[in-house]
Amino acid sequence: MNAQRFFTGRMGLIATAVFVCLLWGSAFPFIKLSYSLLSIGKAESSKQILFAGYRFFIASVMLLIFLVSKRQSIRCVKGSLPALLQVGLFQTTLQYILFYIGLSYSTGIEGSIITGSGTFFSVILAHYMYANDRMSWRKVIGLTLGFIGVVLASNPSGEWKPSFGLGEFALLIAAFSNSLGGILAKNKAAKLDTVYLTSYQMMLGSVVMLIIGGSGAGYLPFHFTTVTFMYLLYLAFLSAAGFALWNTLLKYNKVGKVSMYFFLVPVFGVLQSVLFLGETLHSVIFMSLVLVVAGIIVVNNKDNSVIANAKPQAQR
Repeated sequence: MNAQRFFTGRMGLIATAVFVCLLWGSAFPFIKLSYSLLSIGKAESSKQILFAGYRFFIASVMLLIFLVSKRQSIRCVKGSLPALLQVGLFQTTLQYILFYIGLSYSTGIEGSIITGSGTFFSVILAHYMYANDRMSWRKVIGLTLGFIGVVLASNPSGEWKPSFGLGEFALLIAAFSNSLGGILAKNKAAKLDTVYLTSYQMMLGSVVMLIIGGSGAGYLPFHFTTVTFMYLLYLAFLSAAGFALWNTLLKYNKVGKVSMYFFLVPVFGVLQSVLFLGETLHSVIFMSLVLVVAGIIVVNNKDNSVIANAKPQAQR
């Protein structure tokens, strides 16, 4: 069976999309586990940023190896540096500085649900940036459901009242930065190969994080064991492999047909946070997850190509 037949077939599409969402959802608990095993505290933002820099630099190298395996050139395309820097700033550097700091102050469940708000920010940004992707009542309903869910998710104790702190705000701004970076990537990808764009912007963005984190914590502050090093490699792998597979699905299928599965990311993130971190899924948190998932499904149908293209969450 050739690749196109597999990825366009019903079972191949479902299996690949579900697997990718499972990978992306696992990032939340594995980052939290890495923090615990490497003794990275809430206030140690330099170490958090440095660890993120390690991860995405390795992921960018993995993507470049993927390009070589496909016999594609990895030479820098003339004139591409401004685009790489622009996308790298928002989709890697800013997003993951905020995401890694925010997750240190939040639970894996909170991170999984709040990060799902990126889809809703994409809808809002697309309204102002694309004449053919304006707001509609359906999108307004989806946005309302989703953001109510995000507000409910802000209180991990299971109480019916918002409790926004540093972690929650950082995760929200990270989601916004990712959405903006995704739309910028969509615009730049018209002239650049998507994998090339992602690998090099990820590398440039991660180098900035390495410099920032290293200047505050030193460049080798961690005592890696076999387990923690495997966690780091796994986190890098899920970013690189997840993007490569998702991009392949988008290549062979209609965007809406693929993007409809994105709602599984917060679902898998929550379930794996419960499984690996022992976190409690309170009734309020469950309701917030349902609302966010419902909002993603409502706004992310087949005619929302901007959102779907902006969301090959390459790096989650």
